[in-house]
Amino acid sequence: MSIWRVILSIIFPPLAVFDKGCGSILIVLILTLLGWIPGVIAALIILNNPNR
Repeated sequence: MSIWRVILSIIFPPLAVFDKGCGSILIVLILTLLGWIPGVIAALIILNNPNR
């Protein structure tokens, strides 16, 4: 995970997980709309997952 992905996930979380698939984008977008911090946490978790 690069520093640019971390910065992007803090600024706009759905854009950081753009290449991880439609499901990830939707989950992070919904969590971001419900609250910014849950969206950032979800994006960082998805980006740190080594299996994806």
